[in-house]
Amino acid sequence: MLPRLTVDFHCHSGYSKDSLTSIENLIQACMRRGVDRLVITDHNTIEGALLAQRQAPQLIIVGEEIMTTRGELLAAFVTEEVPAGLPPQEAIQRLRSQGAFISVSHPFDVMRHGHWALPDLLEISPRVDAVEVFNARCMQASFNQQALDYTRGHNLAGTAGSDAHGAIEVGKACLVLPPFTSANELRQVIRSGRVQGSLSSPWVHFISRYARLRKRFRV
Repeated sequence: MLPRLTVDFHCHSGYSKDSLTSIENLIQACMRRGVDRLVITDHNTIEGALLAQRQAPQLIIVGEEIMTTRGELLAAFVTEEVPAGLPPQEAIQRLRSQGAFISVSHPFDVMRHGHWALPDLLEISPRVDAVEVFNARCMQASFNQQALDYTRGHNLAGTAGSDAHGAIEVGKACLVLPPFTSANELRQVIRSGRVQGSLSSPWVHFISRYARLRKRFRV
């Protein structure tokens, strides 16, 4: 049997405004839980991901979760940071120009600010590589099912991730797929991926809320 990689496509470090997790703790969590590749997708920054990649180059893929004017994008193999607040098409163009792998964060999770209205999602779908079909932090399984149904109806690939804001969440949801070393190789194997994982307990949302408050008030 050919080797397979367990990949968590969505994770946050302390460089996100709503996480306190150190790079070291993320790396250790991957080692404990058998995560072969971790895409660090901090909100609108790649600073933490670059630092992590220097510490664990075989493990860490530099990513970014980008808030556009319509919803959030989830990118991997990012080399140049894309700022928040751009129209979706401009953000996508900046990612495409650097060869990044482009996915869409939790598109149907209406309980989050970064979800997508259907007309906006339809507009960008021809220009993205995938849609996140399993996000462990979704409060309702139906949000992920809607995303999966959407990919099937529009011939798109899917990604999966823990959306971890605390080390305890790392690896909660992953995609198991053949080895890859670049965005182009990922595009070639992504459709053979298998989702592995389950939804996190709702209490994990207190991790990010506490982090946000602590940073705001510098406790």
